[in-house]
Amino acid sequence: MRKLMSMALGGLIVVASASAQADYPQRDIRMIVPWGAGGGTDGIVRKISNLAEGSLDGTIYVENIEGGMSANGLVQTLGARPDGYTLVALTYDSVVTIPWQGMLAGFDIDKLDLIARITSEPDAIVVPADSDYASLEALIDAAKAAPGEVRAGIQNMGSRTHLTLLQLQDQADVSFKIVSYPGGAAPQKEALLNGEVDFALTSLGDFESLISAGNAKGLVEFTDVQSESFPDVPPASELGYDIQMGSFVILAAPANTPEDALTALEAAYQQAYDSEEFQTWLVDVGVTPNWLGADEVEAWAEDTQAELFARMDELKEAGLIGQ
Repeated sequence: MRKLMSMALGGLIVVASASAQADYPQRDIRMIVPWGAGGGTDGIVRKISNLAEGSLDGTIYVENIEGGMSANGLVQTLGARPDGYTLVALTYDSVVTIPWQGMLAGFDIDKLDLIARITSEPDAIVVPADSDYASLEALIDAAKAAPGEVRAGIQNMGSRTHLTLLQLQDQADVSFKIVSYPGGAAPQKEALLNGEVDFALTSLGDFESLISAGNAKGLVEFTDVQSESFPDVPPASELGYDIQMGSFVILAAPANTPEDALTALEAAYQQAYDSEEFQTWLVDVGVTPNWLGADEVEAWAEDTQAELFARMDELKEAGLIGQ
């Protein structure tokens, strides 16, 4: 009798568990953005998550956890239960800088289940609207005339924007005064507006609000493709520089998250991504839509890591960066 009751109870538990997963989500979903509020990543994730809520019939709330080049947010994610109720937005530093530098012991991309990549955008140089530098050539000429005096606002030292600047210095044979602003694009905006730096290096999408308001302008994008959103900003390849660097946004969850939760999340975010509202919004803010679903994004992330790790190793051997 006890055995029969045990079997019956076990069957009820399985049925209840299956029912609970079928009704996912049953509570609010926490989306961790490991950068400050007001930056480009924060804006993109908030917009698409707001649209994805409709498909999920649930609430996705964004929590900004700054610090450590996104490491603090990753720590929170890795310590969360893999139940589909904690997500994280990954950027270049989460995928490349942190594992290459060994900033989180034992961390690699395989500690996460990747859901999708939603955007990718090249780095760029942005100057105040009233800047003396009307072109990249003028900026380079000024740096050659006064080595180490033209102030460049990057994000963290050792970050993607730092590597982009190092490559520019190397190819142009110049040196800038490098000023770092941890926390993403938001503090870079303040620095540019306050006159703390002569230019900032991040994506044009991060500075779209300032560009649209007439307070800033782009000089170059580090890509070989002309932007449709910013047709007046030339790609670096047209100016004789072989530099292709930029950011991306990947949505992920702790490894071993239930497959049905991952499937539901991917479907909801893809529907939000495909919506006319999101696509129009991306063009308006100058961000490039670039979807890769779960079946493709993991291989892409691994290939990206291999390529950039090799490039960073070369820069380290040349004495341009440390590890």
